Amino acid sequence: MKIVEVLIEYANYSLDRPFSYFYKGKKKLDVGFRVLLNFNNRELVGYVTKCYETNKDIKDIQEEMGFNIEEIIDVIDESPLLSGDLLELADKVSEYYVAPKISVLQSMLPPSLSPRKSSLKAPKIAYDQYVRIVNDNEDGLTDKQIELLRLISSVDKVLKKEIKSKSILDKLIEYQRVEIIKEEKRRLKVPNYEYKTPPELTYEQKSVVEEFNESKDEVYLLEGVTGSGKTEVYLTLSEQVLKQGKTVLMLVPEIALTPMMMEYYLRRFKGDVAILHSELTPAEKYDEYRKIAKGDCHIVVGARSAIFAPLKNIGLIILDEEHVESYKQDVVPFYHAREVAIMRGKMHKAKVILGSATPSLESRARAQKGVYHLLLLTNRVNNKQLPKTTIVNLADYHNIDRESYIFSIRLREAIKNVLDRHEQAILLINRRGFSTSVSCRKCGHIFKCPTCDIALTYHKSDNMLKCHHCDYVCKMPETCPECGSNYIMKTGFGTERIEEEVNRLFPEARTLRLDSDSAKIRAKIPSIIEDFRQKKADILIGTQMIAKGHDFPDVTLVGIVLADIGLSMPSYRSNERAFQLITQAVGRSGRKDKSGIAIIQTYMPNNYAITMAARQNYELFYRKEMEYRRIQNYPPYSFLASITLAGKVEDNVVKNMVYLIDMLNQEFNDKGLVLGPTIPYVPYEGNNYLRTALVKFKDYKLAKEIFKKVVSIYANKSQVHLTINIDPYNF
Repeated sequence: MKIVEVLIEYANYSLDRPFSYFYKGKKKLDVGFRVLLNFNNRELVGYVTKCYETNKDIKDIQEEMGFNIEEIIDVIDESPLLSGDLLELADKVSEYYVAPKISVLQSMLPPSLSPRKSSLKAPKIAYDQYVRIVNDNEDGLTDKQIELLRLISSVDKVLKKEIKSKSILDKLIEYQRVEIIKEEKRRLKVPNYEYKTPPELTYEQKSVVEEFNESKDEVYLLEGVTGSGKTEVYLTLSEQVLKQGKTVLMLVPEIALTPMMMEYYLRRFKGDVAILHSELTPAEKYDEYRKIAKGDCHIVVGARSAIFAPLKNIGLIILDEEHVESYKQDVVPFYHAREVAIMRGKMHKAKVILGSATPSLESRARAQKGVYHLLLLTNRVNNKQLPKTTIVNLADYHNIDRESYIFSIRLREAIKNVLDRHEQAILLINRRGFSTSVSCRKCGHIFKCPTCDIALTYHKSDNMLKCHHCDYVCKMPETCPECGSNYIMKTGFGTERIEEEVNRLFPEARTLRLDSDSAKIRAKIPSIIEDFRQKKADILIGTQMIAKGHDFPDVTLVGIVLADIGLSMPSYRSNERAFQLITQAVGRSGRKDKSGIAIIQTYMPNNYAITMAARQNYELFYRKEMEYRRIQNYPPYSFLASITLAGKVEDNVVKNMVYLIDMLNQEFNDKGLVLGPTIPYVPYEGNNYLRTALVKFKDYKLAKEIFKKVVSIYANKSQVHLTINIDPYNF
């Protein structure tokens, strides 16, 4: 008999401890297996964290433990799901982010292997059946049988489904002339790109590669202006690491960038590459995960969760566009891929590269202090000049085009000139949909999400109102639910409205739109990008998905339709976000042999994030923003944690939060600052009222012990639900 300790699939603080069961069956069972069990009269999946054999009677064991234990129902796996180093990483991530360990394990594993009951219905291994020759002796065979035998012998193997005559095949199997073999199928179809000879590295690129190779440091910040050739540095270093017999983990922040980086790596390294990101089907994820785990590839290209790929002997981890916020998970366990990459790099003694034209202030500050090794690429490849940038003040009526309230005179003329020259343009607005707010003109009622209590956005393509936070949708109403009026007013604009305006003003222009709406059909992302690269469209309209990493040789105009979006958000990062987005977007223009321009439309032309982004002056922005951060004691001058309580009864949530803040103030004393309680930007979620406290602190070890106390107090409170977000990006 075996005694096992398991983590239950529910990611709650109250259940974040092992539960004991016994097993008398004959299946193999050890640490890292999933088991099916009965927990509180529910059939759930558990993950085994401890397992040992005993000769004692179950009654004696229960007497020693002081409680009854049940037998597990079944063992799900035939081998452990995670290697020892990944289990160690799970412990580190759970510890740092004060997160239930099961939530980390669920983030690490694909749906088919996740410690959840839903995984039992997820796709499993798929096989192709092939027919191959065992004995090519033709004696005693009919002419038809000989024909088929010779056909099979002319190739190495034949797919069974391609053989039309089942009866003849059955006879050849019976006569032991052929046999059926099974081979695991890879359901993700990747293009067969031709190998492309690497370009000669520039002097700067060679210097960066040499400096990297000569240094013994662990973490490197590769800061390079847009178009400076960071990707070629990644590829060159990856090639070196592979020659050393080690593996490479290449992360990109957006799914939209994965196809492009995938192409670069597939061209250079052919079938030695696996792909992992959230838009793969569960079957594709399962196949790619198994391919990596079996050691059938040495490079993984993927988005945030790929940091947990089961690669062995890692020599290099790369985070491209390291500043992008999508590297931070916005649900429990709230991990940031950058911090996990550094943890994993130390475990494997691998080097970690963080690349960006606009590094996060935290990363740049660490580089300034020497915590990270700073590598610089200051020039574009071929010494191409950065785009000439113009800021257009939308508050000045002289700039307004009478025929369009969206485009200024300057931007409209620039679009026309690009079309006349048969070149391409990118138009960016970081807001999808047609109208950003819908209200009643008579009574002032604003249509809000019933789940989140934030304004719904109108989408003209399907005539629906949508919540961009929780994905709630409803039909566009014809009358106001408050007063019955049919005076429904749409205000603001997003990508859909921009596309309609372009089509109205420039009917001859061919347009494409890339945002999270158009990308819902996952095959559309690479096809839209490739169609634009192949000049099947003149203008690409989109959100931040189009602003980072792409290389379109014929783009000579970037228009930022409204640069102010996000600047008014209640976040200390709003200026940094705006600067990074504008800088990255402007960098898409004039990347090859043609000069580029960029036009930034704004109602805030003197905002330093906008003026410095227009000049592509990261150094000046960094110094100014760091001064504000220092005065306000925000990262990198302090750590942050947001603590949220959620509950069905608002008064109860408020009372508990007031008590919690008092406790935090006593515990931190003068070693931390507790702000709150505040109503978060999304005040109501999943039928729960939310209240948040923000904690600024410098001593992480002290804070972690205090947060553990908070967890112990609130873990078993049924009326409120606690979440702790270490290093939050939004609060």
